[in-house]
Amino acid sequence: MKKLLMIVMACYALNARSQTDESRNFIYLNSDSVIHADRIRLRTDFGGSLVLRADSRRVPLEQVKFFNNEDGFFANTRKTNLFAGNSFSERIVKGKINLYQEVAYDPVPYELGYHRFRDRAPRAISTSMFYNKGFSDVKKVSYASLKMDMADNPESLDFLESYRKGKQAGTVFYVAAGAAIVAGLVNFAIAGNNQNFSISSFERSYLGSLLLIGAGAGLSLAGYLKQASANREIEKAIDAYNRN
Repeated sequence: MKKLLMIVMACYALNARSQTDESRNFIYLNSDSVIHADRIRLRTDFGGSLVLRADSRRVPLEQVKFFNNEDGFFANTRKTNLFAGNSFSERIVKGKINLYQEVAYDPVPYELGYHRFRDRAPRAISTSMFYNKGFSDVKKVSYASLKMDMADNPESLDFLESYRKGKQAGTVFYVAAGAAIVAGLVNFAIAGNNQNFSISSFERSYLGSLLLIGAGAGLSLAGYLKQASANREIEKAIDAYNRN
């Protein structure tokens, strides 16, 4: 009986996915059912809350997994953060692994009762983004989750390993930067409170503090660049996975 139920549920999900022709407007629900409509609009109600409508029908956002309209394909990311409300990310890469980017909601109506997303320019791939396979739940981009979902692609795993090492190196730079800046500030405070310092000693201590703070700033920049470079390895991993 249990196996029969699983087969029925799988067939139901496959049937729903067969209805997701992306040349049409549709809403894909958490129940794996699909709502088609001529117009799908995201708007705000009188209380300022987001409302999704399929033609004249209001669809509760907590039931919505994805929706597709002329603006693009969007995923509801509320399940990735239990403390956040409903928010939508736009799909920017389509393939065996789909990639989604957060987009800011524009409160200014584009037309009567209709709002668009703004700040939709593609950004570098990072762990603030989301991904999924097919119509499965979206996940936050992370080394651990991608490694599990890309386990069948050695080339992608190599890129992910480069990402992990780059992130670790970036963290080391940040820690060293913090230590250098704190040491510089402490040295400067000691010099300022020591009444026995001569002017020349104070100048040397002041210069040493500036050098430490400058070194900290340089290490911080190096950490940022290292982690930004590491994020590009995620992009390569996803590209490699979608190619094969």
